[in-house]
Amino acid sequence: MRRKIAAGNWKMNLDLEGGKQLASEVVNMVTDEVSKDIDVILIPPFTHLTTVKSLISGSSKVKLGAQNCHEEASGAYTGEISLEMLKSVGVEYVVIGHSERREYFGEDNALLAVKTKKVLDAGLTPIFCCGEKLEVREAGKHLELNKEQVEEALFGLSKEEISKVVIAYEPVWAIGTGVTASSDQAQEMHQYIRGVIAEKYDQETADGISILYGGSVKPGNAAEIFAKPDVDGGLVGGASLKSRDFTDIAKGF
Repeated sequence: MRRKIAAGNWKMNLDLEGGKQLASEVVNMVTDEVSKDIDVILIPPFTHLTTVKSLISGSSKVKLGAQNCHEEASGAYTGEISLEMLKSVGVEYVVIGHSERREYFGEDNALLAVKTKKVLDAGLTPIFCCGEKLEVREAGKHLELNKEQVEEALFGLSKEEISKVVIAYEPVWAIGTGVTASSDQAQEMHQYIRGVIAEKYDQETADGISILYGGSVKPGNAAEIFAKPDVDGGLVGGASLKSRDFTDIAKGF
């Protein structure tokens, strides 16, 4: 059975005190209100990881994720952070290839292939992001682009390795814009991505991979989106900064 996941990407938001308050509220709310067997992942800035880990350590439902990593184990890479550093503070998930990393920092599919493999080799779970900009969708090339991103970054993995990857489809045109893909649009893309994986590996492997939707998920639309058969949860941005909203999203399954 595929894991159901609500992952909150805080991005570059909140100072440490704000992060402590948010994490504490989410843990309490999730413990009290989320009865279903799902994974809630908090993905704060690097500076908050140790503190957030201490706050969620008593919860079986809430996990810790990181927003990025460097592909090398150590060295003269000022400003970067290694997988061993992340492991040492209790990180379990690492976001790879978020659209903002692709756009603002020039991360391409070749680099993301390396990073994904390194995350797996470290015993952590990559949340691999793919998705298209508005002009790509309007040109009718959104399926082609997402297939390319998945193939170039993930198809060097063995069947055993790819089965451990979480994929997040994030339509770039719906991130932080208030515009959300319809539940049918989300289902179409998730089903397509699963089919691409099945064609390369097999249907059983594809059916075991959790695919999250990441584009302006809100309490008001989470249940409809998560009800689709190929949508296994959400990679949530802005709404994850409000404990009430994020918990309500996690209750959307």
